[in-house]
Amino acid sequence: MRKARIAVLGAGWWGAHVYIPSLLADPSVDLIAVNRRDPVALKEITDTFGIAKGYTDYRELLAVERPDAVVIVSPHTVHHEQAIAALEAGAHVLIDKPMATSASQARQIVSKAAEKGLQVVIPYGWNFKDFTRTAADLMRAGRIGTIRHVVCQMASPTEDLFGGQGLMETRDHMFQPRRDTWADPANAGGYGWGQLSHALGLMYALVDASPVEVMAMTGQSPAGVDWYDAAILRLSNGATVALSGSSTVPKHCGYQVDIRIFGSDGMLLLDVERERMELRRKDGDDVVLTIPKGEGAYQCIEPTQRLAQICLGTATRNEAPGLVGQRAVETLDALYRAARSGQLERV
Repeated sequence: MRKARIAVLGAGWWGAHVYIPSLLADPSVDLIAVNRRDPVALKEITDTFGIAKGYTDYRELLAVERPDAVVIVSPHTVHHEQAIAALEAGAHVLIDKPMATSASQARQIVSKAAEKGLQVVIPYGWNFKDFTRTAADLMRAGRIGTIRHVVCQMASPTEDLFGGQGLMETRDHMFQPRRDTWADPANAGGYGWGQLSHALGLMYALVDASPVEVMAMTGQSPAGVDWYDAAILRLSNGATVALSGSSTVPKHCGYQVDIRIFGSDGMLLLDVERERMELRRKDGDDVVLTIPKGEGAYQCIEPTQRLAQICLGTATRNEAPGLVGQRAVETLDALYRAARSGQLERV
């Protein structure tokens, strides 16, 4: 049986903790190589997981191995560079969120993938849930009519991460998340890039429209990055969006992602914390799903499976394509500019 030949670029905390184990557990994948600039950390990864080839230079990996696809899990500010190089080398790309740290970079990635006839997957874990796929299908079928307003809220127990203290839950992991990735304002640190991008990736999977203009304010952590985000958006279809993010959920509580979409014929509610998906119509023709307990918990296994299917030509859909990631980045780019300027910013 042919397998998808996949490599991992920039393997650090999340790569070693999630993506590498997921790829190794997939019988349709041949994890051919891994890249990390630090040779000591690279050897620890290859030895621990039994990966035959390790490269400190990702460009050498691409040139020698010619993978079918790559998983990019490097620091945020390197995503664009590595994605363009991988696409130029003929590889599909799974790019950890955020896919880039500027609107222009995200557009370049999407454009390059289209030019090369390749696919981009952004691993927004909630996008790949059964109840989310149902919600997306209902929205594509126009079941709530014309979209007029959206409320999108996300909150998570990541106060320590964006406060520059690390993430308590990762103390027994092979690697820990780096402060200069998550809590450095000069390197796209902060809650928007690091977490709110998930909620935006889910929102834009449900709402097929682009952001046009943004007003925003942020609340800063001791590390100088955003702990809190509050924004108002106008979308290309004229709809308004109220967007909120918070990193200070108590550690014993779970993640919150709550999206409510109001249309001319009804509304759709998607709440991963309370595991609810409800479509309510003015004519009473409602759809209310029964979601198994625990299904709302965040996982990031199915995105790598989907990447393998794309390589093998068996994928039937991509729940988080490049355009969805692009719109999330466009929103965040404008949000941060608006927070700095105190003015309405165009996307």
